[in-house]
Amino acid sequence: MRRIAHLDMDAFYASVELLRYPQLKGLPVVIGGGRRREDDVLGRLNRELPERDWTVADLADIPLDFFPRLEGYAGRGVITTATYAARQFGVGSAMGLMKAAKLCPQAILLPVDFEQYRHYSRTFKGIITEIAPLMEDRGVDEVYIDFTEVPGGQREGGRVLARLIQKAIHDATGLTCSIGVAPNKLLAKMASEFHKPNGISVVYEADLAPRIWPLPCRKINGIGPKAEARLSGHGIHTIGELAAQPRDWLMAHFGKTYGAWLHDAAHGRDERPIVTESEPVSMSRETTFERDLHAVRDRETLGALFTRLCEQVAADLQRKGYVGRTIGVKLRYDNFKIVTRDQSIEHHTADPKVLRQVAGQCLKRVDLSRKLRLLGVRVGSLLREGEVGVAAATGSGLSPVAAEALPGLQWGHEQTDLLFPDD
Repeated sequence: MRRIAHLDMDAFYASVELLRYPQLKGLPVVIGGGRRREDDVLGRLNRELPERDWTVADLADIPLDFFPRLEGYAGRGVITTATYAARQFGVGSAMGLMKAAKLCPQAILLPVDFEQYRHYSRTFKGIITEIAPLMEDRGVDEVYIDFTEVPGGQREGGRVLARLIQKAIHDATGLTCSIGVAPNKLLAKMASEFHKPNGISVVYEADLAPRIWPLPCRKINGIGPKAEARLSGHGIHTIGELAAQPRDWLMAHFGKTYGAWLHDAAHGRDERPIVTESEPVSMSRETTFERDLHAVRDRETLGALFTRLCEQVAADLQRKGYVGRTIGVKLRYDNFKIVTRDQSIEHHTADPKVLRQVAGQCLKRVDLSRKLRLLGVRVGSLLREGEVGVAAATGSGLSPVAAEALPGLQWGHEQTDLLFPDD
């Protein structure tokens, strides 16, 4: 019997922060608004409580009064995650911090620390693969696991193995996770939401009608707000009501591919395998500004941010062993319109200077008269570094790149030379 597990770390970013700040357990805490700057809090502590030399070793001793609160936040940041205590006030991921401040002004606001989150992500995934090697990575805080052939994977429908994995992760990291086990990925993901936090839910094929069909359609991963609204317009609100619709009717109203998928999903059918390795299509970095920025008036600020994004993407490529040849930019204007521009070069690269050079050329092809909310840099057409020579040998003409190997691109002396057109 096929047994697939979906494991989701509980409020992952917030839970990692609570390891650092155990004094915040049980309190409403949100993560977002900017990157971590520990020195700010420590500097204030050393100024106001000089009788003690406060260092990073003393984070667990920081008095609650020294943590910033949501009520004092001003800006356009969004929440990456929130503790369950904060969620009781209606605060959740992707919500604007200003809106969250109205719902829960007393919540403590902590900046993100991606380096720490990646560390714990690698740790818990390593623990899983030692127990159950067939694991599909779905992001920093969730995975699919194939229990089918793992010793103990069939006991109690997978509950025994799920408990083992939960305990191993908690013993090693102090973090909790929720696990759903089912015949396929679709049902496993739904099941992992049944008993959060630190829960285990086991679903069998016979559970479809009593446990799955009463749920709202949006609980199916792949039915978003727009599809849910369209289904609701036809009087379809639950998965059971969706399952009752003829396949042909769904295909006629929602398109052949999506309509057929809706029918299969409502009946709990999903044959997707566990994919243990997948090559990334692209890598990107983007940032949303605290305030709208103008290409001319905020030229220096934007230039520095643009350079940093290019350097971050280059570092990501180099760390993971990839090079790319399609380089692009993404902008969101103050009216929320999004534009993108791409440019392909002859050779693959992970050189930050080259990325910035080419991305700067892309920026010359967009309207920079409006203020900007967001700026991003993307690199696509990826190859692993070791594959570049093979590609060249097969006729693609691809080889490692140096700056001087890019004809037609001139190097500027100022960081902002390529960021904006001439005034």
